[in-house]
Amino acid sequence: MMASRPLKSMLAFAASAAIGATLTLSAWAQTPAGGGAAPTPRPVQPAPPPIDALIKDAHWHDVTINTVDPQGAVDFYAKHFKARAATWNGRPAVWTQKSWLLFNKVSKPASPAFNTAIWHIGWGAPDPKAAYAHQLSIGTTFAQPLTDISTGLSGFRPDQFYYMYVATPEHTMVELNTANHDNFGHIHMFSLDPVAAGDWYMKTFGVRGRLSTPQTNREPRFSIGPEHVQVGPSSSINFDNVNMIIYPVQYATKSYAGDWTNVKTMQTTRGKAFDHIGVSVPDLDLALRLLRGQGTRVTEGVRRVNSKLRTAWIEGPDHMAIELLEDRTDHPPLE
Repeated sequence: MMASRPLKSMLAFAASAAIGATLTLSAWAQTPAGGGAAPTPRPVQPAPPPIDALIKDAHWHDVTINTVDPQGAVDFYAKHFKARAATWNGRPAVWTQKSWLLFNKVSKPASPAFNTAIWHIGWGAPDPKAAYAHQLSIGTTFAQPLTDISTGLSGFRPDQFYYMYVATPEHTMVELNTANHDNFGHIHMFSLDPVAAGDWYMKTFGVRGRLSTPQTNREPRFSIGPEHVQVGPSSSINFDNVNMIIYPVQYATKSYAGDWTNVKTMQTTRGKAFDHIGVSVPDLDLALRLLRGQGTRVTEGVRRVNSKLRTAWIEGPDHMAIELLEDRTDHPPLE
């Protein structure tokens, strides 16, 4: 059974998801949603200043998922989303334009509970109505069907922004939302301190975004509507082509209260359905020295997998498991 997903929270869930998604898609407003009126253009914000990152030339590598059937998971993602079945280091994998979805084989289903740093991942949908019709035609099961949540967001007209949640074989959710592309596009996360978490990823890996200042708004903000769930403070940063949207954990504790029964704090991602994220680095030994120097917890030292691959593990904010990879294996062409 899927972990508690109360439908009464879905309107607030949709509003917060859409707000987060709009943060990354600077050009999405040029694309009507399923034939609706184009959204009002928004002022272009100046680019944030460059960040002197601790780890130079780090890149988004993967999201790794625990599953009892890796090949079945590969087939599912390749069928339902813009992605291709491939092989990584001899394992069934999915290539998503510039990075990987990887799969660990486990003996029993992993927990999909929303009490870790990872909420869901998502793809864009230039025409969400057509995308929804396509998903229906291939027998998709939805955690939430196509939903127009523009009317719940200040400044948006109806028929401007849609989202849907596809249920996966691992009982996680994958979002498809209005965008100007149909690529793998985001990972939505939870944090005890979203602003600090965003700063950590920017300072550590050079993730693009705007570092906080004493003037950064850190006050709680809440969704519009009867659910009144906390959606801020938040952070939206871009790791290569992947938008990392970080929301306050209070959203999860209210919307998914069943996942927090007898749970007092955020849990590690390791062993859960979304197991970890991977970051590629050019020099693993140097990266670990620098990370130890800044106080980052190294949970597993360097392991040589083969002549083209070495890995290590660290713990990021909110017990996010992060695999560091010095990866010189082959991959499909970048898209």
